[in-house]
Amino acid sequence: MHVLAVIFFATIVRSTFGFGEALIAVPLLALTIPVEIATPLAVLLSITVAAFIIAQDWRKVHLRSAGWLLAPTFIGIPFGIAILTGVREQIVKAVLGTIIVAFSGYFLLAKRPPVLHTENRVWLLSCGFVAGVLGGAYGMNGPPLVLYGAMRRWSPQHFRATLQGYFLPASVVALLGYRWTGVWVPAVTHYYLVSLAVAVPAIVIGRVLNHRLRQESFIAYIHAGLVCIGLVLLVQAIRKG
Repeated sequence: MHVLAVIFFATIVRSTFGFGEALIAVPLLALTIPVEIATPLAVLLSITVAAFIIAQDWRKVHLRSAGWLLAPTFIGIPFGIAILTGVREQIVKAVLGTIIVAFSGYFLLAKRPPVLHTENRVWLLSCGFVAGVLGGAYGMNGPPLVLYGAMRRWSPQHFRATLQGYFLPASVVALLGYRWTGVWVPAVTHYYLVSLAVAVPAIVIGRVLNHRLRQESFIAYIHAGLVCIGLVLLVQAIRKG
């Protein structure tokens, strides 16, 4: 029941906002199942949610943006792996948490927060690369992508759909890596199949909630969520310091 409850809640968050389920699901799932199972399970669910959303709202995907974000991600992943093996985890989390809290906090408090009125390749490549680095190091691709989408002022529907255009191929690559290294074991498949009973209705609920959000409120929720993520990273860094 604990696993199903966590997956239901995390999937609603992902389906509503387009990101965030792994940061919720993996730590909570690890309370009752091994993290070696929780992590690939979260990736399988990520692929499922992304596929459902794209099938429903593929017309709302900014394909060019998703492509420009995805390409530098694959370049950044090896750097992330190098950081994972060569830099202390708490340092990376402290720096990342500080940047996220500072940027999103400024966005929430400033009278004129930063806006990108058109596609900006420098920002696209930079956010995609940083997402790859963070993904390779700790599986945290989301924050740089969310920051870009927030600055572009994508509508809630375009925001949700476009992020899935990124997460679907990125998650498939990660899953292939788990398969290659033997991390994807039968227990992962078992939990995944059982979890579909709550994940599918959660995706539908999230879509309904997403379509009811106004753009101004949605962007505020996004940055409030990022601040929470940044604070969690800072707490983790302090505890392990």
